[in-house]
Amino acid sequence: MSLKLSVIGTGYLGATHAACMASMGFEVIGVDVDQMKIDLLAQGRVPFYEPDLEELLTEQIKSGRLTFTTDFKAIKDCDVHFICVGTPQVKGGNAADLTYVDAALEQIASIVKAGSLVVGKSTVPVGTASRLRTRLIQVNPDVDLAWNPEFLREGFAVEDTLRPNRLVVGTTSDKAEATLKQVYAKNLADATPWVRADLPTAELVKVAANSFLATKISFINAMAEICEAAGGDVTVLAKAIGYDPRIGNRFLQAGIGFGGGCLPKDIRAFMARAEELGAQQALEFLKEIDSINLRARQRIIELVRKDLTDDLTGKKVAILGAAFKPDSDDVRDSPALDIAAQIQAAGAVVTVHDPKAIANAQKRFPALNFAQEIEKTLQDAEIVLHLTEWKIYRELDPTKMKSLVKNPIMIDGRNALDRTAWRNAGWKFRALGVSEELEKK
Repeated sequence: MSLKLSVIGTGYLGATHAACMASMGFEVIGVDVDQMKIDLLAQGRVPFYEPDLEELLTEQIKSGRLTFTTDFKAIKDCDVHFICVGTPQVKGGNAADLTYVDAALEQIASIVKAGSLVVGKSTVPVGTASRLRTRLIQVNPDVDLAWNPEFLREGFAVEDTLRPNRLVVGTTSDKAEATLKQVYAKNLADATPWVRADLPTAELVKVAANSFLATKISFINAMAEICEAAGGDVTVLAKAIGYDPRIGNRFLQAGIGFGGGCLPKDIRAFMARAEELGAQQALEFLKEIDSINLRARQRIIELVRKDLTDDLTGKKVAILGAAFKPDSDDVRDSPALDIAAQIQAAGAVVTVHDPKAIANAQKRFPALNFAQEIEKTLQDAEIVLHLTEWKIYRELDPTKMKSLVKNPIMIDGRNALDRTAWRNAGWKFRALGVSEELEKK
């Protein structure tokens, strides 16, 4: 008999997981307390941008396998319940806010049928799963809880769900593992690595992975600072060390650093939890990782002042990119928007372009100017900042763009543009991690 699944929370993680599980042949019910979100999803529309998701969602709704509701009683006959709610950073602190996770468990604990399995996918501090399992069993002794962390990359969420590079399952019973092997049977048939762990280890895998990636990004940005001071080129340095198989070339692109809804808040929550456990010294290095990341944004602003003037009042600045990364409309802790807001606060007239994130950016920074067309963004600009590496920016014609601006000055905050092409077109071109002497050559 095929398993029937529910997904609690239909935000970015939940909507993606629900649609992908339905595409694997399961009957899936997505449930959320937000009526507007549920109504939108039920129409096959996604309240955020994620490549390929809306098409998949529409297809699965038409198939009848995927439905959405605000009625939690609708999931009482499901066999597996995935908790996919958010765990934002608490206001005024670094710890994770578990309000939504706790509420989700309380909402379903007395509803789920005997023998069913509750599976956490949300990113939580270590120790949360064990606490939730104890509470679940108190309310409903005939159910169990496992933890199955997500490893989604925004812009590749559908691919990462349908074809994950590993599946990690934290469980205390063979029965729970067997149930999850049924859920992921197609992935296992494709030889996806399966890692069974205890509950604490499963929780730690996600934050450990994000901490490592954040460390790698901040490491190359620290090397960028050294290259600028020593007369080097961080792009060549990154290429050279990336050939070492122990290091690899992923996440070695120097620039304005990481942002989004995961890496920043996850490493801060990890530090907060380590302090609660009395193991704060083990993660002291993450404080510097966070500091290096934020410092990269300031270095862009320093370059703007160097190329224009210390007093930015009235200076026209064009910014290409608002999302924290390409193929996403997510502006949470976006380095690009942070830089835009700081430059505007210094008195500059800032205009921002992004192919997908303008609506979200306007909500977060309504005082900024936004333009739907790149040409309008660049019109009469005295300096241009490339801050999100969308493909459309990499494909710009620098000669054509030069005719629009007042001063042809480009600062590539992502080291993604063809510097030779831009220089040959008559632009003064700067990139983080490349010394001024090298830039002049």
